[in-house]
Amino acid sequence: MTRASWLGRYIWSGWAGATGLLCLFAAWQTGHEVYGSFVLPSPLETLSAIGDIIRAPGFASATGETAARAALGFCLAAGLGTLAGSVAGFSFAAMRLLKPVVAVVLSVPPISWIVLTLIWFGATGGSAVATVVVAALPISFAGALEGVATRDRSLDAMARVFGAGPFRRFRTVTLPHLLSYLFPAWTTTVGTAWKVTVMAELLSNTGGIGGEIATARALFDIAQVTAWTALVVLFALATDYLVLHPLREGLERWRSAGLPSGVKR
Repeated sequence: MTRASWLGRYIWSGWAGATGLLCLFAAWQTGHEVYGSFVLPSPLETLSAIGDIIRAPGFASATGETAARAALGFCLAAGLGTLAGSVAGFSFAAMRLLKPVVAVVLSVPPISWIVLTLIWFGATGGSAVATVVVAALPISFAGALEGVATRDRSLDAMARVFGAGPFRRFRTVTLPHLLSYLFPAWTTTVGTAWKVTVMAELLSNTGGIGGEIATARALFDIAQVTAWTALVVLFALATDYLVLHPLREGLERWRSAGLPSGVKR
């Protein structure tokens, strides 16, 4: 498959997602017609507010701050969670040790972590990054743990019989299976990173998109709040579809050979 045909197939596979978004816009417009602009601005009013935000001089600074914090939090959460989950998947003792700890961390509300990190780190970007890490790490941990623990052990044993070393068995047997669990977990982690970062910025008054939403809330500018919210959703979707999906398509091209013609993931 050439790169051009792969790109065309990837773009064409997004039509179903676009249809779902259009249904969402229709429901949004219906809500606007019922409740009015003060409660729920229409999609066109929100689009106009987005244009005003993008043209404002502080747009790049605010989005850059939030994106940097979300990206750092995502990398730390995904990296540490994947590493710990993989170790727990290979070691029953490590799984028994780490799984309760992660369950406790996961059960703590993110708002509590925000308050704690504000006390620990002060009103800085570090509090947002730390909150993202503790809130999103369990998701990657669970994905990696399930991916390694449910690998086909008979294939691993067969590879060992044929003389494959530990690294080769991990690369050819465990890793393909692990990736099918990791990418859905990382997709959820990305969305959590963006949401938690904005929430932490809003509550800690540390600038970024959360700071802009706090300002719009104080001014009762509902259109601006909706517009910033829509932008956060767009940034999260862009991170997923422009970074994670192409990466998954590249690493899991072997799956396409097993799908019937016309069936896309």
